[in-house]
Amino acid sequence: MAKDRKNVPQLPAEIRKLIPAERTETEITVVNSRFIAVCAPVFSSEDARAFIISIQNEHPAANHHVPAYIIGHGASTMAYCSDDGEPSGSSGRPILSVLQGSGFGDIVVVVTRYFGGTKLGIGGLVRAYSDAAKAVLNEVPRAEKLLTDTFQFSLEYGMFERIKLHLADQQVSIIEEVFTDQVLIRARCLSNQMKSLEADLIELTNGKVSLEILTQNEETIVPV
Repeated sequence: MAKDRKNVPQLPAEIRKLIPAERTETEITVVNSRFIAVCAPVFSSEDARAFIISIQNEHPAANHHVPAYIIGHGASTMAYCSDDGEPSGSSGRPILSVLQGSGFGDIVVVVTRYFGGTKLGIGGLVRAYSDAAKAVLNEVPRAEKLLTDTFQFSLEYGMFERIKLHLADQQVSIIEEVFTDQVLIRARCLSNQMKSLEADLIELTNGKVSLEILTQNEETIVPV
């Protein structure tokens, strides 16, 4: 999983794959019960289960750790929730419903409850767990999971500034510049940019550059 800067072109809203940019935690209090909501990006059910266990270990004295997660996006998703000892349908399902309406995928939320001594009833629990999930989603930074190519090429010093400006115009992320007898540039762009970008660079340098694709990453996290 790679993190990148904001200078990668954004996709149209209808095909974005929104995910949490980082772990985020919030807390609300309802009739003396504490509801601590934590969310994070996850890319498999194994990742999600490991995260849930980590939250349980952080709060061993809590009464409940209610999880929900969605792996994937759009029509290809896997969803899970549990009430973790709360009355059936009062906690896990409300959290999952919030997630499903949020536009996020590849996300896990765990709401930890410290019981405050007063029972909330089914309706009160539904509202409390829903509100806890909404609170953390309101605070979490958003990101996209994008397919990117990392590539490199060498060019003459006299072409360097012009090509660097072109890469910036195309919102390509430069990862590294190595100066020897020529300039070696390592960079990253959206995979669907590669064909047109290579054609541009060949034209701008009169065929004096050749792009070498180093890696392709399906899970580049780009803040939005």
